[in-house]
Amino acid sequence: MPGTKFDEAMPFAPLKIISIGNRNELGMKIDKLITARRKKALLDNCKPAFKMPGYNENSYLVPFECPRFGTGEGKAVINKSIRGTDLYIIADTVNYSNTYTMRGCESHMSPDDYFMDIKRVIMACGGHPRRITVIMPYLYEGRQHLRVNNESLDCAQALQELAEMGVKTIITFDAHDSRVQNAIPTIGFENFFTSYQFISAFLNNNPEIKPDKDHLMIISPDEGGMRRAVYYASLLGVDMGMFYKKRDYSKNIDGMHPVVSIEFLGNDVSGKDVVIVDDMAASGHTAFETAKELRKRNVGKIIICVTFGLFSNGAGEIDEAYKQNIFDEIYTTNLCYCPEEIKNKSYYHNVDLSSYTALIIDTLNHDISVNEIMDASQKIQELLADRQGV
Repeated sequence: MPGTKFDEAMPFAPLKIISIGNRNELGMKIDKLITARRKKALLDNCKPAFKMPGYNENSYLVPFECPRFGTGEGKAVINKSIRGTDLYIIADTVNYSNTYTMRGCESHMSPDDYFMDIKRVIMACGGHPRRITVIMPYLYEGRQHLRVNNESLDCAQALQELAEMGVKTIITFDAHDSRVQNAIPTIGFENFFTSYQFISAFLNNNPEIKPDKDHLMIISPDEGGMRRAVYYASLLGVDMGMFYKKRDYSKNIDGMHPVVSIEFLGNDVSGKDVVIVDDMAASGHTAFETAKELRKRNVGKIIICVTFGLFSNGAGEIDEAYKQNIFDEIYTTNLCYCPEEIKNKSYYHNVDLSSYTALIIDTLNHDISVNEIMDASQKIQELLADRQGV
């Protein structure tokens, strides 16, 4: 119920967490935050009005393994009982840093490997948890969200497979297109936004930026991200702009229609600081091309905010873009793996979402509505009011 506090709500079942592919980066942080919150509540005498075994634990992480045979075949082994628990499986499906050995060679984990490990873990549970929630910050195959001609619709199929295996809720962040949830209309699908964390981060790091219509503008690199840019702009009370790629649909080169020109739709950006927002950056090429076009229009500071900074081509192209003054800062979250070589760059800022994710898990475990924590508009308005000294 809205307004219900943790100490007033009965947990659905004892909490357990399995972290696949991101135990050190995200899983352990979430575990420590939930543990600390519950211990503090007990120390402050805000004792829950109930008694449940396993509520106050030193760790909620479940030890498990996904070993591989020499052929590359795998299995999941859970080393602790999860019977009757409220199980949360967190998976970084794009952590390409993890490897396994196949036929004597080292192979990097792919999104397909991680998704199969999620299913292996669910199968290893044997139907014993009372409820299973899968948290995929980067939604597996999220970019393949619609079908054109004779194409596979991977994301929809994957969601249906999880639903058939007994998963009750799927949680993701800044989904490329949340309408893919229509594939699983009878189970929960929660898409959380990272807008507050990004806005707070780049404003705190840039006290000279004035978040008003005369000095700041939100930019979408393409029409696909327009809704995200509109959302940011409306929260900040500023204008937004969008780049539109004009293509020659009479030609098809390597499976794509060539770009003829890039058009900008929006008000004059000259002299304004701009924030480019997108859900992901695979190589960063799209964001950098957008930044180049903005430089031609004499903008001020260029800040790039992408939820998932994959940067699968390494730091070389990013370093070169920074040297050429194409952008000023890059912000990504810790919801997915980011190479250490990029983390240590002066232009890079990591936005920590572990506290937010821990709050989501703890809220759901207590069977409390997440509507209040999904809507960040009030927190952003309070942030802007504090910045203006109101």
